[in-house]
Amino acid sequence: MKLFLFHPLAREEAGHAARHYAEISAALGGRFYDGLDVLIREICTCPEQYRMFDPPARRHFRRPFPCAVIFIDQPEHVWIVAVMHFKQHPGYWRERI
Repeated sequence: MKLFLFHPLAREEAGHAARHYAEISAALGGRFYDGLDVLIREICTCPEQYRMFDPPARRHFRRPFPCAVIFIDQPEHVWIVAVMHFKQHPGYWRERI
């Protein structure tokens, strides 16, 4: 399994989303963090299996949260460039790569 690194703005996006869900319910905020952890573990286990989103980036998502993890598979690690809400403009994160 590969290691992962967050782009600072991707880490900020994840925190913002978790705070949003925690304001609704502490349990919901916890489920968001748990779901994000599962996505990241799945990505790090086999990053090439996920769909090319906007080359060279790939994405992975799962319900119930309307967010995708946008990442780039690099030789030594997975670089997470965005935690993107589905309502955001799809290419807003491109300047990060």
